[in-house]
Formats: sequence, structure tokens, C-alpha cells
Amino acid sequence: MYFESRPSNWSRQAVRLAAPIAALSLLLAGCSAADVAGGDSAASESTVSGSLAFDEFGLQGLSGEQVVDKLEKLKTAERPGGLMASVRPTELVLSTKSGEQKALELPKEKFYLSVAPYQTQSHDCTFHSLTTCQGELSNQDVTVDFTTDDGREILNNAKFRTNDNGFVGLWLPRDVSGTLTISSAGQSATAQISTGSSDPTCLTTMKLT
Repeated sequence: MYFESRPSNWSRQAVRLAAPIAALSLLLAGCSAADVAGGDSAASESTVSGSLAFDEFGLQGLSGEQVVDKLEKLKTAERPGGLMASVRPTELVLSTKSGEQKALELPKEKFYLSVAPYQTQSHDCTFHSLTTCQGELSNQDVTVDFTTDDGREILNNAKFRTNDNGFVGLWLPRDVSGTLTISSAGQSATAQISTGSSDPTCLTTMKLT
């Protein structure tokens, strides 16, 4: 005897919900998604050299630091869909949808930390993705203070505005530890950070209260 298998109402609803749930998961994991680009490479380049795979992104001749600054400031709608850009402690890893990859050196004396303060919603992040990470507070004025453990004031009441992606990018001295404070509209958050060769380049745990 043959019994036809029909999906239950719950099964049909689960199928309909699968796509939006998957999309939401990708959005919230956007920063860590760039980690698939691989670890620090053995031989990184000083600037983006000519390559057909990278021509469309207008990055030729730019240093790693310049690429970071350019991509971080892009409007969310202007992000290049075919490019992943993962900020590592010592280099920027670029990869295209065709599978080509480049690693660009970052300044030896600087460490790039991208911070997304938030009020209600955040996400996990280790290495900042310049083309997929999205924070909650876009285009918000913030004040940043950073004092090293040995008492040096690196940033003192410094004024920034979060980018369209909700992050504020900070070039800090390399190999230091200290206290970072971000304030906005009467609220603030404080975190202990370090800028060593194995430290995160993405900070999404600073809840403003």
C-alpha cells in the first residue's frame, strides 16, 4: 500500500521561515563571515597591485591603511558585493567572489580597532569585515577616550562620528593595553582592550548605558 507523504502545516511554515532566518543569521554573523578568508599570509603586499579581479573596486596603488580607511567610510548601499575585506592584527586580507586573494601589510606601529557601540542589539565579531559588518548606531556623534595601562592618554575627549556601518575606526599604537571609553548622548561604555598581534580588530560589546 502506498502512502503519499504531505508536509504538515508546521513543515511548510518552517520552509517559508528558513530563508529570512538564514538571511538574519548572515547579517548578524557578517563580521565573522570574513574569517573564512584565511589567516595571516606569509607574504603580504605593500599596495594593491594590478589585477583584473580587483580592477572594479578602484583600489589599485592603495596601501593597506588607505584601503581600510576608504572601505570603512563607504555608505552601506555602496559596499562592493563581490569583495570581502577582513582586518587582521597585522594585515588586511582581501578576497573576491572569483576566489582571488590578496594580503596587504598594515603599519607596523599602528593597530586598527573598529568599534560598534550599541544600545539594544549587537553581534559577535573577532576580525572586522569592512564590507559586511553592520553595527546598530549609524552616523552618531561619539566621544572616545583611550588611556594605556602605563598612564599615556592616546585619545582624550576625541570627537568621532560613527560611519554608515555603525562602526568608528581607531588607529591605535600597537602592542599596548588600556582602557577605552565611548560616550554618546549622555550614555557611555568602557572596555579593556589590547593591540597585540593576536588581539581582535573588532569590538561589538560596548553597550551604552
